[in-house]
Amino acid sequence: MNSREHIKNDLLERKISAIIRAENQKVAEQAMQAAVDGGFRVVEFTLTTPGALNLITQFRENNDLIVGAGTVMSSALAQEAVGAGAQFLVSPVCNINVIQEAVKLDVVSIPGTFTATEMETAHQAGADLVKLFPAPANVAEYIRFILAPQPYLKIFPTSGVNLDNMMDVLDSGAAGIGFVRPLFDPETIRNKNYDKIRQRAEAIVERLASL
Repeated sequence: MNSREHIKNDLLERKISAIIRAENQKVAEQAMQAAVDGGFRVVEFTLTTPGALNLITQFRENNDLIVGAGTVMSSALAQEAVGAGAQFLVSPVCNINVIQEAVKLDVVSIPGTFTATEMETAHQAGADLVKLFPAPANVAEYIRFILAPQPYLKIFPTSGVNLDNMMDVLDSGAAGIGFVRPLFDPETIRNKNYDKIRQRAEAIVERLASL
């Protein structure tokens, strides 16, 4: 079953996603495979990465994974991503067209929001989760502040979260967290040090298991 509700429940259960943005398709593939080898089961390829659609299709062949597309900025891109196999669509902004397209395509939408008002707008438009982007320095406290009057929001920060503060962020009520730089930092990517990425992934997965 690949329905929107099923994907959403899986995302809420798995809690952590690996988000790759790279300038080379092969590097993106190998870096993400290292994260999967380290235990990640939710993966996101930003559409700014060369060959992102091919990578989405390729990683969907692994039935253990939930595969999504990032930087989805239009209905047309949403259709392309879902055509390639994306099960969830993430944007850095709150684009109502993309949210509505995701509903039509029966996939999960996670638009980018920052303020309580933006999160409410996204929620009312039908977003399944809301991405907190960019993350403030006090990300856990910020989420607590927003959830106090809006406890129904499913907030998913994708920046500002690392191994040291991830448990505090989850304790604050975040529905899940996305890892970009703390997992795929630019220097490690440049050096193609995939073993280091796998080790980082293992450390994050292990920390999550202590929840």
